[in-house]
Amino acid sequence: MYGLVIKLLVFVLICAIPVVAQSGRVKKKEENKDDKKPKTASYNPTQKVNPKATPTVTPDPNAPPGTPPEIGRDDISIDSTLVPIPVSVFDIAAGRALTTLQLSDFTLKIDGKSALISEIFRSESPVRLALLFDNSSSVTTAREFEQKAAIRFFRRVIRPELDLAALYSVAGVTQLEQPLTKNIGLLISAIESFPPPEGATALHDGIIEASNYLEDHAGRRVIVIVSDGQDTLSDYSFDKMVEAVQKTNCQVYIVHTNEFENFKRTGRRSGSANLRALAAERRMRDLAKQTGGAVYSPIDEEELDTAFAQISAELSSQYILGYYPEDEDRDGRFRRIDLTVNSERRLTVRARSGYFAGDARKDRN
Repeated sequence: MYGLVIKLLVFVLICAIPVVAQSGRVKKKEENKDDKKPKTASYNPTQKVNPKATPTVTPDPNAPPGTPPEIGRDDISIDSTLVPIPVSVFDIAAGRALTTLQLSDFTLKIDGKSALISEIFRSESPVRLALLFDNSSSVTTAREFEQKAAIRFFRRVIRPELDLAALYSVAGVTQLEQPLTKNIGLLISAIESFPPPEGATALHDGIIEASNYLEDHAGRRVIVIVSDGQDTLSDYSFDKMVEAVQKTNCQVYIVHTNEFENFKRTGRRSGSANLRALAAERRMRDLAKQTGGAVYSPIDEEELDTAFAQISAELSSQYILGYYPEDEDRDGRFRRIDLTVNSERRLTVRARSGYFAGDARKDRN
């Protein structure tokens, strides 16, 4: 009996040896496809960092779930200022945005000289957005249209788990109707409670006020303007306004209501327009181009839906390139950005036209 037990134990041990050996094998680590993708991160457009230093990372207890921690300002040495460059890339033939580009696919020049792109972020970073609602007498015809535009925009674009939005009314003065919030209901309520449109339009002043407000908040800074673009009262010129927006790293999109007004009057998309309206339209297109944004001119609710769908799609497919100027004179002068994508395909690349060297806060005064 004892001998039989011994034989059984030996048999069990022999059978177990291959199993133990197999369980001890270490498979070759598979390549993680995500390692080659642009990293998803939030960034602080005004933080000053030394790109060669190793910063201390400080988690933000109020950040949305899944948001990478911000770099703590007080824990790193000051060497150069990050210049964020939001970029939208469209394949003309395919009619869609390209979302698989890598850092090596981009070529950057600053004032005609090759420059190094240090980082590439994906567009999942939180958005800090200000919507400027023209409430002056010049948009009486488009009043209801503008309200619907603003409401539809918030419902379509804002991601409550990530983004914050603020609402401004612009007429003779600019009023912050709703501070930054993720509550879409509060934003809609503020729009619906607007008084009837009246007075002149200080649009340039309103844009500057909104850009200054967003400057104090980390994240992608976006200004959306719903207006005919006509300014009749501002203290600041158009050029000063564009400079302020560039210095605060804001990207501007415009829902231009002039086409809607023309369609209401004439039944045609391009009705008669006075010189002031044409000049305003050119200025709005220039503002959007300078900041890497876009202008949309819908004439009805269907086209309005399309316009906001395009804004939403663009914000969700953008790249944000991080450029750290080194050995640069902080003279407050404008530096021209030229950005191209290395590809044989026919592409449209939209990015900001440049930035102002130096401390934005100091230069703005």
